[in-house]
Amino acid sequence: MLDLPAYPWQLLAPYKATASAHAQGLVDLSIGAPVDPTPQMIQDALASATNWPGYPSAAGTDGLRDTIADWYARRRQVPGLTKEHVAATVGSKEFIAWLPLLMGLGPGDIIVYPKVAYPTYDIGAKIVGATSVTADTLTELDAATRQRVKLVWVNSPANPTGTVQSAEVLAKIVADARANGAAVASDECYAELGWGTWEHQRIPSILDTQVSQGDFSGLLSVYSLSKQSNMAGYRAAFVAGDAAMIAALINLRSHTGMVVPGPVQAAMAAALTDDEHVVEQKSRYRNRRQRLLDALVSAGLTVDDSAAGLYLWVRDPKITEPTAEDSWELVSRFAQLGILVGPGVFYSAAGNGYIRVSMTAKDEAVDQAVSRLRTGL
Repeated sequence: MLDLPAYPWQLLAPYKATASAHAQGLVDLSIGAPVDPTPQMIQDALASATNWPGYPSAAGTDGLRDTIADWYARRRQVPGLTKEHVAATVGSKEFIAWLPLLMGLGPGDIIVYPKVAYPTYDIGAKIVGATSVTADTLTELDAATRQRVKLVWVNSPANPTGTVQSAEVLAKIVADARANGAAVASDECYAELGWGTWEHQRIPSILDTQVSQGDFSGLLSVYSLSKQSNMAGYRAAFVAGDAAMIAALINLRSHTGMVVPGPVQAAMAAALTDDEHVVEQKSRYRNRRQRLLDALVSAGLTVDDSAAGLYLWVRDPKITEPTAEDSWELVSRFAQLGILVGPGVFYSAAGNGYIRVSMTAKDEAVDQAVSRLRTGL
């Protein structure tokens, strides 16, 4: 069996117990699991496709793939994609974890991912025995290291920090990776959830013409419907980009049975052709975000970055040289108020001193958290 580290969220158990003992109950702001209803038209599309006696294609139906390509053109400003450039995946986490294996990477290869990042990028490297290196640009690495880089992960908007990379920054990452013969995979599942200045402009995709120069070779964009459409339970996601890489991935996924169920594919197509429900869900998150942001600031805390996505990246400004223990101490302070949050140390040592506060909670729970933060922290 692979010797992988324990799932980090298990470490929150004692803090959850403390928070759950609060007189008014637990408010869980730790994990970004959607809590609002899946839109009815998506449910209806799923129900109408339940008579699916045959095997679905690992690539996705032609109709779904065309819909994904159209969505990129309409919502992400990425023209030129066809169904040959896209494929359905069983959620985005599955794809992120298994991509190094599907690419044939292994010992001696280097996979680069951001300094503060979702742990699954590292898990993908561990699965194949590759070396993982954290860096936000390849220019941070020496020449010998760069020569061994085979895959560069980008996460914009980022989990947990909410940082958004500009088209100019992404273009430089792509140019550097291509100069070293590496592929670039971009995890973009929060792209519809921009705040502040990003409310009024599209968050750039790795496939954006300004980034790719109209050339999709060596580039993959990964997207999930979990966040924008409340479809986490459907495991509905997709990948788009380099047609040759997509064809190879489809072949490997066909051999291994990595297939999105047919009725879920029908639900995905319905979600991608309707923008209204995305606007409605974003409005809910905007409201929750602002209430939590105001309460955190009122409690004397600082919120950094957090320009997009479903989280607020929070620290105590009184801590000038943060350690991992400072993250856990802040988690403990919140737990005493009955609020469970995630420690920044889950996302590397660069997260020391931080906590991640999720806005994926019902309005009533957010109200409770706001009230407790204003009176107790």
